[in-house]
Amino acid sequence: MKLWADFHTHTRYSHGTGTIKQNVEVAIKKGLSAIGISEHGPANIGIGTDLDDFARMRDEVEYLKGIYQDIRILLGCEANIISLDGDLDIPEKILDQLDYTMVGLHPMVWTESLRDGYHLLVENMLQRRMDSLKEKVLRQNTLALIRAIKNHKIAVITHPGLHLPIDTAALAQAAVKLGTALEINAGHGYMTVEYVKIAKKYGARFAIGSDAHRPADVGNLRRGIEIAKKAGLNENDIINAVWIPEISSLPTPQRG
Repeated sequence: MKLWADFHTHTRYSHGTGTIKQNVEVAIKKGLSAIGISEHGPANIGIGTDLDDFARMRDEVEYLKGIYQDIRILLGCEANIISLDGDLDIPEKILDQLDYTMVGLHPMVWTESLRDGYHLLVENMLQRRMDSLKEKVLRQNTLALIRAIKNHKIAVITHPGLHLPIDTAALAQAAVKLGTALEINAGHGYMTVEYVKIAKKYGARFAIGSDAHRPADVGNLRRGIEIAKKAGLNENDIINAVWIPEISSLPTPQRG
């Protein structure tokens, strides 16, 4: 299985170590046809990207397009969910200027309100030691993700279930209806084979991403491919495995 794109890479604009240019050059060396820059939104504590930086990144990407014409350079994001209602930490006016939007549920974010912080942060920490909270937390995490993809055009949900537990079946069913892919994260080795099989059962499609935080890891997708193969996926199940010459970015998802 050969993948033509890596949509999940980070740079110095958030908590990566390299530049956009370096990520692009590594992607070219590894034979990719497209590279996506997908920085965290500003709510990530200590590592978030300033909103003003998205305009700077767009200028840089457009400049690099003129230099590296044999690869598609795309500007996306990895937005954070900051409320139980699925609100994101990147405004719609900025999302509209990006080539695609990915969303992740992360454990260390500034939330919309104290109430959201209690449910999304405190309860997620407590459930690791309190079995009585596990079902409630799993349900509210899943609903927050589902609401996010219903209210926004989300191309990919990054590493679902990695940091915070989710109901894979429920999320997969919602993602299928809205045209959102689930990520098999090659950097974390997530989703697990079992989770991929569950999601596939409901017709989910997937994106395999490196989640590279240094240029050398751009395009390192082998572990994700191994998970996909063990789960019985083929190229038609993976959005960055089947090459569609006409597209300029990720498939356009729907809103709920």
